[in-house]
Amino acid sequence: MALLRRRRELSTLRTEESRTRCRLTIITVCCAVVVLTTLIVGLYYTVKVINTKFFYCSGSLRFVAIEKVCDGKADCPDGEDELVCVSKLRINGTFPVRLVGDRLVLQVFINDGGWKTVCADNWKTKHTRLTCQQLGFTLSPRSTRIPLKSVLIPSLLNAFGIVSTESNNTDIQSFITASEKCVSGSVVSLSCSDCGETAGLDRIVGGVNTEIVQWPWQVSLQWNQQHMCGGALLSTLWIISAAHCFTGRTRERLWSVVMGQTELGNVKGVTVDTIVVHKDYSRLSNDFDVAMVKLTWPVKLKESILPVCLPPYQLSVKDMLVVTGWGLLKENGQMPSILQKALVPLIDKSECSKTSVYGPAITPRMLCAGFIEGNVDACQGDSGGPLVYLSSRWQLMGVVSWGVGCAREGKPGVYTDVTQLLNWIYTVMEMNT
Repeated sequence: MALLRRRRELSTLRTEESRTRCRLTIITVCCAVVVLTTLIVGLYYTVKVINTKFFYCSGSLRFVAIEKVCDGKADCPDGEDELVCVSKLRINGTFPVRLVGDRLVLQVFINDGGWKTVCADNWKTKHTRLTCQQLGFTLSPRSTRIPLKSVLIPSLLNAFGIVSTESNNTDIQSFITASEKCVSGSVVSLSCSDCGETAGLDRIVGGVNTEIVQWPWQVSLQWNQQHMCGGALLSTLWIISAAHCFTGRTRERLWSVVMGQTELGNVKGVTVDTIVVHKDYSRLSNDFDVAMVKLTWPVKLKESILPVCLPPYQLSVKDMLVVTGWGLLKENGQMPSILQKALVPLIDKSECSKTSVYGPAITPRMLCAGFIEGNVDACQGDSGGPLVYLSSRWQLMGVVSWGVGCAREGKPGVYTDVTQLLNWIYTVMEMNT
């Protein structure tokens, strides 16, 4: 009996020792995990702080003060610190392709001949595809024929261009020659992408909550993962926004684009490859307040991520426009977590240019929208976002630019007039595709 009792005591002792070792192992592993996690988190925030203070020259393994990056001088031996910066572009020529009016009638610019409305004579599918590629689009190129008698803009019927030659060039104007007649009696209407369509029905100050599927082109431009400005998706590669969003934030690698989200949470954005700001942009006058952002890779389109249409020339606006964004709900107020929308009317330029409103501050590259009595307006955080109009499809009429305060009486919102900068927009997309 004594021997049996001794064996039991030894067994119990071994069990206790085993449990103690197990507990010690668990405690050791937990401590190791905590220490490792602390080190990783600490390293992450250390790197983040360093990135805000210094630029790492990977070619020479040295650091450069952040103030010296994008200052026009190469501080890294290979100039690496000047290769990650916002670029500027001014164009002096005429982009040779444009769409005109509600029917999207195609015109081509012929040197020494001016603008010619493209007749449907000899027009083929390859010409449609080539023209859309020249406009910077590759998605769903298609064209239709419009009878001359249904064209309501007389200036489109003054001079024609027809396909009369074959060419190995990649520009449509090399196929077109001037003609006094259009034998087929029809002109070409062009559509280059599945844009301006939404899956939804049809805070901004005075706005209401909305959903991204109703405005699937709306994006958030984020600097260091913080929302700074809005933007609008134009194609699978290109975003349009405001030039002033990038003032003082010229390092492309710190920008990202979040899309397809109604609420801005902790969502990882698409990285940015190139940012192009209009070279004539002025911080003093806010003139030419437009920028183009190229994504690192094409985005996959879906119900909540779709491009908006660029407007044609001479589009007649008859109804309300819509502005969307995550900007402040009131002047000096809070930023909403949910996307906001507001309906605003277009204000005649002569009204907006009155001394009591904005006077000579309104340039030909600007338009005004909102209410003279105030109450509804874009605000801080909405900058760069889209002002859209529903014609046959949703079309981008303006980019949120500036204003005095938010929703103040007599001070409506001022937007970059997209129709006045189509030449620049198309040129940027063509040059960088």
